[in-house]
Amino acid sequence: MPAGKFTKADIIDAIYEKTGLSRTEIRSSIDLFFDEMKDALIRRQVIELRGFGTFEVKVRKARQRARNPRTGEKITIRSHGAVTFRSGRELKQAVWNIGDDK
Repeated sequence: MPAGKFTKADIIDAIYEKTGLSRTEIRSSIDLFFDEMKDALIRRQVIELRGFGTFEVKVRKARQRARNPRTGEKITIRSHGAVTFRSGRELKQAVWNIGDDK
C-alpha cells in the first residue's frame, strides 16, 4: 500500500524540523536547486547526484502514426526532449526490499 505523496512543502517541513533554518530560507534554497537542475537540463547537461541517480534529456524521434487515445484521430508527433532518470546504486539498494514486508 502506498504511503502517499511527499510534497515540496513536506520536504521543507522535514528540513525545518531537522535544522531549525527558516522555512523561507529552505524554500528559497530548494527553488534555486530545482531552477539550476532545470537550466542544466535545458542546456542538455547530464545531472549526476551520486548515490541518488542521474537525470538527462533524451530526444524522442518524430512519429507519423500516433493516435489520440481519446478520439482515435491520427496525429503527428514531432521530435521532442524527454527527461529520463536512472536511479543510483544506493537508492536502488535502499528501496530494493519494498514489497517483501507482506
